[in-house]
This record gives sequence, structure tokens and C-alpha cells, in this order.
Amino acid sequence: MSWIKTVPYIDATGKLKKLYDRIKGPDDNVDNIMMSHSLRPHTMEGHMAIYKNVLHHTGNTLPEWFLELIGVWVSALNECDYCVEHHFAGMKRLLGDDARADTLREAIEDGDVDVAPLTDAEKMALGYAAMLTLTPSKVPEEAIKALRSVGFEDGEILEINQVTAYFNYANRTVLGLGCDTEGDVIGLSPNNSDNPDDWNHS
Repeated sequence: MSWIKTVPYIDATGKLKKLYDRIKGPDDNVDNIMMSHSLRPHTMEGHMAIYKNVLHHTGNTLPEWFLELIGVWVSALNECDYCVEHHFAGMKRLLGDDARADTLREAIEDGDVDVAPLTDAEKMALGYAAMLTLTPSKVPEEAIKALRSVGFEDGEILEINQVTAYFNYANRTVLGLGCDTEGDVIGLSPNNSDNPDDWNHS
């Protein structure tokens, strides 16, 4: 669960209950990262709005599996096992290639994405994500120019930036509040990308 008090689904009322109903998965399951917001439901609302729009929106042009992979990489760099487990499962499902997904995870766990089965452009995107995660004040304009040089449009660079920024936020929420995966259903995500207001997990 987490180190602070949380309100379980069965005890939720008012706005919290409405939010839980929007984000719940099978059998009224609410992920612990979301339940950690239960004493301040407005922060859960903000969290979910950013999460859905950054990772699961039809306005994005990069593949969802790759956006999830960026999240797994950032979470591994931050040693956030909770987000690694959740988002690796989601990435694996979206990628649809279990063997490749497992090889990607091995490279991430080894901290060596240069050997991962990815394009040079995708590896460069992960390099940018690592720089933004570990040394954000040292990110140079040249890093953006380099991403452009391998074919990323500026809107796609923004997607990479926002996914990286979101996962740093989510990792710190989890690590700072002691969230664990006990009781969670691993790998669910809000898959209705056509509707940014549909947060239901499946």
C-alpha cells in the first residue's frame, strides 16, 4: 500500500468515489499509486489528466509501446520498481512481441540500452530521457538538435520530454510515499485513447 493513510474503494464517498469509478480496473481495483492521492482527490485528478494525455492520447504520434518503454527506462534509472513492473507489463502487451520485450528489459536492467533491439533514433531518445532524469540542468540545446537530426519532429521531441517528466513525477510519488504493488493488477492502462476523459483501466 503506502506509508500514509489511504481510503479504500469500499469506503470512498463523494468526489473520491467518482474518481475511483473513473480509474478503477476489474473488481473495483484501484492502483496503489492512485490510492495514495485519496486524502487529496484533486491531486489524483491532476495526476490522471497528465498521465492519460501524455501516454494515451490520439494526438501523440510516437508508438504507445515506445512511450511506455521510456517510462520503464526512466523508472529503472530512478530505481522505482513499482513503475517498472506496471509499465513493463503494459509495454510488453502493446509491443506484442514477448521475446523482444524481455530483451529490452534485460538491457534496461543492465543499464545498457545501446545493446537493446532498438533503432539508433530510439536509443538517442532514451539517452535524452536519461540526461533529463539524472542531470536535468545539464541538458544542452544540442541534445534537441541531435534528436531532430535522427528524424524526430519537434512535437515528437515534446512527447519524449513529457513522458520523461511525467515518470520522474510518478516515481517520486511512489518512492516518497512507499507505494508497493500489493493488491494491484499489474499492467492495466486506460486504453481508450480516443477519449481523453475515459480513465478506466483495462
